[in-house]
Amino acid sequence: MSQFIPAILAGGKGERFWPLSRRQRPKQFLSLDGSGRSLLQSTADRLLGLAGGWDKLWVVTSALIADGVREQLPELPQENLLVEPQGRDTAPAVAWATLEMAKRHGEDAIAGFFPADHWIGDRKAYEATLNAAISLAKTEDAIVTLGIQPSFASTGYGYIEQGEAVGKYGDLQAYQVNRFTEKPDLETATQFLQTQRYSWNSGMFIFRTQTALKELQTHAPQILQLLQSKGKDAYGELEKKSIDYALMEKTQKAYVIPADFGWDDLGDWNAIERLMKGDRDNVELATHINKDTQGSILYASNKDEVIVTIGMEDTVIVRDGNVTLVVNKNRTQEIKQVLKSLQNNPNLEQLL
Repeated sequence: MSQFIPAILAGGKGERFWPLSRRQRPKQFLSLDGSGRSLLQSTADRLLGLAGGWDKLWVVTSALIADGVREQLPELPQENLLVEPQGRDTAPAVAWATLEMAKRHGEDAIAGFFPADHWIGDRKAYEATLNAAISLAKTEDAIVTLGIQPSFASTGYGYIEQGEAVGKYGDLQAYQVNRFTEKPDLETATQFLQTQRYSWNSGMFIFRTQTALKELQTHAPQILQLLQSKGKDAYGELEKKSIDYALMEKTQKAYVIPADFGWDDLGDWNAIERLMKGDRDNVELATHINKDTQGSILYASNKDEVIVTIGMEDTVIVRDGNVTLVVNKNRTQEIKQVLKSLQNNPNLEQLL
């Protein structure tokens, strides 16, 4: 019987959640939904049952935050933590982990890859979707991705166009993938939604290890062969590439299962509003004294600190340590540009 081996991709930085997210405390180490569990811990919680315990759960992370992962997940076996010496995007991470899984668990093992920093609303529906994807990967020579039913014409996500239907797995219909499209403009995204043939690319993948290794050999041999010969010592020679670009956009074995289990990739501070606002005027994760402030997000790491606002609207205010961020909600994507300027200033680089 094929084993399911889920791997959490936990090497990201989450820069758009600065100043709460820092080099040593990336987004996946944060609790952003009020649960008290970090995004990484919540991801592990969701996958443990399907994996059958900690022995089958893997994590791929960077050397910079490996100690933090160990602190966050003390039950994780040491040999299940793959530490990349330097970040090279998701293609090398997936290829290296798949090679190691095949060595330990065999080429019939079903591997799954999951970002560490996503929010999932309906855990039961999520598990049903994963079980459907595992069944498809077992019965077909398939690289399965989970598509998220779009709720609006987003220009911030990649899209997957579904092609021919290939049958139902559980209660969910699976399709061959016609094509992947990078982040479109608003007009194109609107057209995609109107066809009802597109879903958002969640960045979650499930496949038999031998299937993925054969496809990597065909479409990304320079990555696979270096890792086969040198293991993680190859990282200095590897080009930065996403698994989408290196494999998924090229393979003829891509399948998609459109799913609806409540999902958010928590891309920036505005995601907190989507998760927590309800019918309130503001999202307050701080002691907030408010006079005529609406549509704002307020966060303070220290419960003893107070944020006072007068007449603010559509503003994000974050207090963390020695940094205060004040930004219009419509310009949170520009936080990354600020961080680049900090990198170039020796006096401020410690704020990263």
